[in-house]
Amino acid sequence: MKRLLVALGVAAALAAGPVAAEEPDDPFAWLEEVQGEKALAWVAQQNAKSTKLLEARKEFQPIYERTLQILDSKDKIPFPELHGETVYNFWRDEAHERGIWRRTSLASYRTASPEWETVLDVDALAKEEGKAWVFHGADCLPPAYVRCMVSLSPGGSDASVQREFDTGTKRFVPGGFSLPEAKSRVAWRDEETLWVGTDFGPGSLTSSGYPRVVKLWKRGTPLSEARTVFEGGTADVSSSGYSLILPDGRYDVVTRTPAFYRHESFLYLGDRLVKLDVPEDSQPRGFFRDRLLLSLRSDWAVGGATYRAGSLLAVSVDDLLRGVRRMDVLFEPGERVSLAAVDRTQDRVLVQTLDNVRSRMAALSLVDGAWVRTEIPTPGVGTASFSATSERTNAFFFTYQDFTTPASLWLADGSAPAAKVKSMPAFFDATGMKTEQYEAASKDGTKIPYFVVTPKGFVANGKAPTLLYAYGGFEASMVPRYSGTLGPAWLSRGGVYVLANIRGGGEFGPAWHKAAVKELHFRNFEDFSAVAQDLVARKITSPRHLGIMGGSQGGLLVGGTFTLYPELFRAVVAQVPLADMRRYSKLLAGASWMAEYGDPDKPEEWAYIQKWSPYHLLKADAKYPTPFYWTNTKDDRVHPAHARKMVARMEAQGHPVYYFENTEGGHGSGAVNKQTARVTALQYAYLWMMLR
Repeated sequence: MKRLLVALGVAAALAAGPVAAEEPDDPFAWLEEVQGEKALAWVAQQNAKSTKLLEARKEFQPIYERTLQILDSKDKIPFPELHGETVYNFWRDEAHERGIWRRTSLASYRTASPEWETVLDVDALAKEEGKAWVFHGADCLPPAYVRCMVSLSPGGSDASVQREFDTGTKRFVPGGFSLPEAKSRVAWRDEETLWVGTDFGPGSLTSSGYPRVVKLWKRGTPLSEARTVFEGGTADVSSSGYSLILPDGRYDVVTRTPAFYRHESFLYLGDRLVKLDVPEDSQPRGFFRDRLLLSLRSDWAVGGATYRAGSLLAVSVDDLLRGVRRMDVLFEPGERVSLAAVDRTQDRVLVQTLDNVRSRMAALSLVDGAWVRTEIPTPGVGTASFSATSERTNAFFFTYQDFTTPASLWLADGSAPAAKVKSMPAFFDATGMKTEQYEAASKDGTKIPYFVVTPKGFVANGKAPTLLYAYGGFEASMVPRYSGTLGPAWLSRGGVYVLANIRGGGEFGPAWHKAAVKELHFRNFEDFSAVAQDLVARKITSPRHLGIMGGSQGGLLVGGTFTLYPELFRAVVAQVPLADMRRYSKLLAGASWMAEYGDPDKPEEWAYIQKWSPYHLLKADAKYPTPFYWTNTKDDRVHPAHARKMVARMEAQGHPVYYFENTEGGHGSGAVNKQTARVTALQYAYLWMMLR
């Protein structure tokens, strides 16, 4: 971000209050030392205290056992990844705790019992090497998909080891490409060359901890000899390079991300980079038949026309390089209709949209230079999402589900009707359960939609234990989904579940997101509390029986909401949350989120951040609901100190609080199913204890 002039900075500081450096020392700063002896001793003490109470609850053990049974179930859908017409799948169950990477043919996959071939056994590898490996995927070189760069994380952190793997021999390549643990970005350019961004040494990473230097690395040469192609700025989020090797063209691309929602894309032509002249806040969506696909986050006036924010455009790459602005509009948003996803097959562009948070899908084909749109029928009005596609076939998979309908997997080609090929079993009895969509009026009058799922026999008398969930950030949309853990642990036991579509998300396009960023982020909390108040007004529940839950940005949401509106809630579950919004930009990947929240080191921005920073809102004389905070030691995205310090300050002020920290798992609920089942059971044991 640009620096303010000193004189302006002084004036702003006088108006907005002291800057971060002038604040009193944080008495809990020692909890920021992730593996510090004192910090880990504190974690162990907190874990022992909370688990002793929560694991003794009558709900804990049956929820744990049922959740683990579901996570380990062999009846789950083995979700596909298409490598041409070969289907790959990563699978975990009781016999494969850390998982196996396996494959089968497309024809075999369509049968009830596919003939799977194990490609990589992560459990065997972990045992052989004495490492708690977590599989983070593989990038394979098309069209053969034999050479792959496999990403393995120790304990589930974002930082991973990269190793070259041969899917033909099913072995790691001796003397092949490899990188030590880091937040690396690697991609194939050809069989002898990798695009690589990693920790090359001092100064090679951004302040967010991601690569800023992009290099080309030739096989058989040391990493130190890799040739630099591009360097981004230290204050950027990241930079990366990749190659798209498509049946209809090849594109070598370098991308610079100066901030969230801002991108610069360059084509690597020969030995020079040529910038694609498109709006910096547009989002490249891929290439199709010599055209760049991109979506807009702001209106774009160009070539005598104005293209609306939220639109999907196609433009000839040659025209773009020549400065010609002829755009085809593939999608234009409506008031409550937004672009959700874009993908492609060999001959079609696939588009998923949301219409008042309900999914629609379509395929677009180029016929004699004109786009022909074909609607793709879906089984209902719930959530349909692309699951697996390939540029080398017209076949693609999509899923369908809603709150009470288990996920099903469908195979289509964009022309003939889709066929159901797999179904998730019903992990709970949904008989008598109902789903309704309501709206709540936020403080400024904006209508905030939300879904309510009620259990069998529900009566609107204000006494129903109710769990309200939302995210509200980074343009991420919250849509109806079937949860095999939520159902048995909450709905089947008589709980009401509520999903709120608050501003900051992407349910209604870029404007819905922009309405709650930076100085407008307070609307997150106003929207969320408005839904809570509407639930009470409808007698769906009451503050005595209302709990809230959110993870990551959603953890910030629930933390800020219960400190601002403590009278509305009885229970709070904050999962891997942000909390200290003065320090967040200095902790791990936090600097990359300043486009969302603001820069706390700027007095004029800290002036609004401090109004919803949970850690700074806490007061000793306030009466809060007793929250449950949990995080992971190995989370290298949202620092575990956020949750640690929030809990430590609450305790120091005399407020009761529960805390749990898993030693693995990264930015999630666990590295293996047993860890996820335990965290799940702890959460719902807590919720039933508080809300019954």
